[in-house]
Amino acid sequence: MTLPVEPDSGLSRRAALAKARQSRRPSRLGRKAGATTTPDYPVGSDAGFPGLLNRVWQQATAAPNPAVAVETLLTLGGHVPAEIQLRALPTAAECAIRVLFGRSWRGDDPPARPADRAGTAFLGEVGLTRSGRIAVRVPSQGPLTSTDDLVGGVLRVPWSTRDLAAHQAELTAATTRLHDSVADCRHWLAEARSDGRAKLLAELTEAVRRTAPVVFYCGDRQYTNFRDRNTLTGKTLWPGHPDCALSALVTVPLDLWADDDVLLVVSLTLLVRSTGYARIEEANGTQLTLDHVAHLLERTRVAYNEIPGGDPVPPAGSATVTALDALAVAVARRRREISTRVQLYRDIHGPLMHKIERVAGPDPGRARRTEARLSAHLRDRLPISGETLRELGAAVAASPGWLAEPRGSFGTGLESLVYETVAAATTVFDADFAMSRGMRSLTRLVGALRDERWATIVSWDIPHFFCCVVPAPAARRHFGNSAAHLADAAWSMAARMQYNSWHFLAGNLPPVPEVVDRDYFAPPTIPDLAYHSDQHHHGHIAARVRFSIRSPQPVVVLGRAFAGFVDLRLLRCAGRPFDEQDLLAAHRASDFIAIATTQAATLAATGTDLEVAAFDSQWHWANITGQ
Repeated sequence: MTLPVEPDSGLSRRAALAKARQSRRPSRLGRKAGATTTPDYPVGSDAGFPGLLNRVWQQATAAPNPAVAVETLLTLGGHVPAEIQLRALPTAAECAIRVLFGRSWRGDDPPARPADRAGTAFLGEVGLTRSGRIAVRVPSQGPLTSTDDLVGGVLRVPWSTRDLAAHQAELTAATTRLHDSVADCRHWLAEARSDGRAKLLAELTEAVRRTAPVVFYCGDRQYTNFRDRNTLTGKTLWPGHPDCALSALVTVPLDLWADDDVLLVVSLTLLVRSTGYARIEEANGTQLTLDHVAHLLERTRVAYNEIPGGDPVPPAGSATVTALDALAVAVARRRREISTRVQLYRDIHGPLMHKIERVAGPDPGRARRTEARLSAHLRDRLPISGETLRELGAAVAASPGWLAEPRGSFGTGLESLVYETVAAATTVFDADFAMSRGMRSLTRLVGALRDERWATIVSWDIPHFFCCVVPAPAARRHFGNSAAHLADAAWSMAARMQYNSWHFLAGNLPPVPEVVDRDYFAPPTIPDLAYHSDQHHHGHIAARVRFSIRSPQPVVVLGRAFAGFVDLRLLRCAGRPFDEQDLLAAHRASDFIAIATTQAATLAATGTDLEVAAFDSQWHWANITGQ
């Protein structure tokens, strides 16, 4: 493993390596890395998702009746929308929850449970798995306690004779519908022939490889590249790995494919065709069937058609694969039509990593008022004028030379602009932290792009990128009221954001072998709001990242647009979540940073040397602790 060395540090290779072996944690600067025997800031064993599940189960067991308990489990104690959990249920469990508790994701009116409970004909069970999914014992299954996947015990749920009859009718209809859809999927895949199926599998393998972690269900079978036993290509399984469910199908005749695999391949194909790789994350934590894909595409179609202008998308003529494929293509076309006229974003529900695309509504004034406060701060501290962030960006573009000149305590005006925007965002949005990332040497990037040195670009390591993190002074209350702990938390965030810049960069380059072989995710293109993110990601748990906004922006370098090259992130460790109005204002602020970065890249392209030296661990220590 090659140790990362600060770019252009002016040190000899030996000195640079010695420096690289030192701790970069602000409170341990200059000390040998890895010398501590115990963590400085230990995290409790019940922190994150396991702790949440334990609390939810305790809350459910204390509920006054099974209906309240099930609602607690469906929402994980109010942490996720119930629809996600309802869409995670296999067919028999889905029918049971519908009959017993009148809860369904399908949008129709489920039958109400009869008030007259004429005795108990069957004693069922409800539990909570360690993946966060509800488990339901139905008459055809044995006790749930036979599995060790449960968080706690089980809740006993009595079934009446009426319940059994209603469940049988529901299950018969649902099973027939599922059986017919599998047959339809097999026919569609058969028409694609072996070479067509191989292309589908290759594209889907690339899709799950280049996106954030995913967890899907087909019946009781789980497909994932996240933590559990991996069955899809990702950080653990390389492309072509025999344990990858997709790769393993390439040479297998279609007749030998399991029904679950058939549904997986067709469902993911339809989702990718409707937008691209990002759409598959909207199926996270849910079943992959034609019914579920149809539901997601129809919801998206209706949302897109509410935007005036252009050609509205008609509903699918049927629930067949061919009809849904046509709908997916039409939805993708409609998305391209509206994307320049409305702001799309995603809600992210952290406990289940589920994403939902939204279309932002009108700005009633709060986002503009937030923007006005940001603009006033920047006018006072930067050599530009304008009433809005767009006008301030135009002022930078009209006279960008100062971006490469020293300004205040910073070596360049670009550094000053990034810092002032982030610092203002921390205050104006009442955030515990705000941050923005980018590349340290636009000059080096310009040179490599001109020579088409793609292998060189993807060889650059994390220190070639930067992130400026500015916490609110009051945020130290979340870190033992310690300025040192706050500085360490800020630097851990900065280091992670540098990794994100590194991780996204390659996705903007031509797919030459050196680029394809390097680990990267498809760069983000729309902002998002995240809720209860302090669950799975160890860094989020340690840094108490509960609510956040991420606003990625493209930057143009030598005529090439680099998606997700910069962003603005806002974090809250507690309190109220950010909302859509916060996101709209934050997105305008990140656009301002992107405009300035594009202008700085243009300066670099015309021969101006432009390097970002600030925002290392020492800078964060000094800026946060004052030492």
